[in-house]
Amino acid sequence: MTDTQDPARRLRRVVLVVAGLNFAYFFVEFTVALSAGSVSLLADSVDFLEDTSINVLIFAALGWPLARRALVGKLMALILLGPAAYATVQAVHRFSHPQAPEVVPLVLASLGAIVINGVSALLLVRLRHSSGSLSRAAFLSARNDVLVNVAVIAMGVLTAWTGSGWPDLVLGCGIILLALHAAWEVWEVSEEERLAAKALAGEDVG
Repeated sequence: MTDTQDPARRLRRVVLVVAGLNFAYFFVEFTVALSAGSVSLLADSVDFLEDTSINVLIFAALGWPLARRALVGKLMALILLGPAAYATVQAVHRFSHPQAPEVVPLVLASLGAIVINGVSALLLVRLRHSSGSLSRAAFLSARNDVLVNVAVIAMGVLTAWTGSGWPDLVLGCGIILLALHAAWEVWEVSEEERLAAKALAGEDVG
C-alpha cells in the first residue's frame, strides 16, 4: 500500500511535524513573555505545549498499545502543568500591582504564533476527517489557537491605549484556566486508556 493510500501514515507524519513546530515555538514565546513581562503571553506559551501533547498522543494512538499510550498521556499532562503553574504564580504576584507588558515584543511574538498555528492548521486541514476524532481534534486545536493569538494582539492594542496592566492579567488568567483544563482532559483520557488496557488484559479495573 502506498503512502497516498494510507491516510493514517500521512497523519502520523503530519502530526509529528506539527508537534515539532509547536514545541520549538513554545521556547520562543516563553522567552519573549518573560522579557516583555506579559502574563497572557506566558500563559499562551503553555498552549504550544498542549498542542505538542495532542499531536504526540495522536501519533501514539495510531500505532502504540493502550498501556504505553496512557503512560505518555500522563507524562504530557504533567509537562503541561509546569509552565501553567509558573504562569499562575506570576499572575498571583501581579494582582496587587498589575504592570503593563511591553507591547511590541508581545505583538510580534503573537504574530509569530499565528503563523505557526496557521501552518499547523493548513497541514492538518486535508486530514481532519481521515482518522475520526483524533485528526479533527488536532485541526480544531490549531485553528482555535489562532483566535487566542488574535485575542492577545487585541489585548496588546488595549494595553498600549490604556497603559494598564489589567487587560494582560485578566486575559492571562483566562488562558491559564484553559491550559489547566486541557491538562486535566489529557490526564482523564490517559486514565481511561490505562483502565481499558487493564480490561483487555483481563485485570480487575475496580
